[in-house]
Amino acid sequence: MAEPTLSLRSIDKSFGPVDVLRKVDFDAYAGQVTALVGDNGAGKSTLVKCIGGSYSIDSGDYTFEGKQVHVHSPRQAADLGIEIVYQDLALCDNLDIVQNMFLGRETHGRVVLDEIAMEKAAAGALKSLSVRTVKSVRQRVSSLSGGQRQTVAIAKSVLWQSKVVLLDEPTAALGVAQTAQVLELVRRLADQGIAVVLISHNMNDVLQVADRIAVLYLGQMAAIVDRKDVDQQQLVELITTGRTGDIGLPATNATAGAV
Repeated sequence: MAEPTLSLRSIDKSFGPVDVLRKVDFDAYAGQVTALVGDNGAGKSTLVKCIGGSYSIDSGDYTFEGKQVHVHSPRQAADLGIEIVYQDLALCDNLDIVQNMFLGRETHGRVVLDEIAMEKAAAGALKSLSVRTVKSVRQRVSSLSGGQRQTVAIAKSVLWQSKVVLLDEPTAALGVAQTAQVLELVRRLADQGIAVVLISHNMNDVLQVADRIAVLYLGQMAAIVDRKDVDQQQLVELITTGRTGDIGLPATNATAGAV
């Protein structure tokens, strides 16, 4: 397998006396969807915030495109090419699609904003993902459905040529049809050569779209497996106990702390 775009090794993160992440390894590869799963409190959000620069890691190696880096802020992560689409999407309802996609990164002409260039770029990003549900890039976000909002948030990562995109529960609160559209979009994103990390509690979504699955259990990486090597029951066992059959943490580690 080619070198991962993003590679973490032996990542530790504590808050006071609480060890939230312990010796966590994680890789994300270009052109693949890597699902990050785990029960509540497993450490998923903390790991994502460490990747995105909201939290600084206590120890461990953070490597991006083969080079060791130190990421201490979201701006540094964005400069590397890491985009995080959070569950609340961070979109402004009172602005249109173009304004949201360029928020804080507007294109300027000699005197004023270059609205035509921004419209073309926004439309191009949506077209590259074969998005057909958005009628106009000048629609206000307040008029969009949940699935369309996810589309806009994901298309921003294409617009800004992101190399790693982390999607936090992108299908939460969506209907069946909208969920299918968003999952198709996730697949297209990976097919463009982007390393996609999908954080989800929905096992059906994970099994449908992921190439690889990373399972966090009580702050440890229980397993990173190819999708084809596990079924839903095995995945649930990994999430709830840290182990299934010969896959996962050593038996003593997996049972420690299990309820």
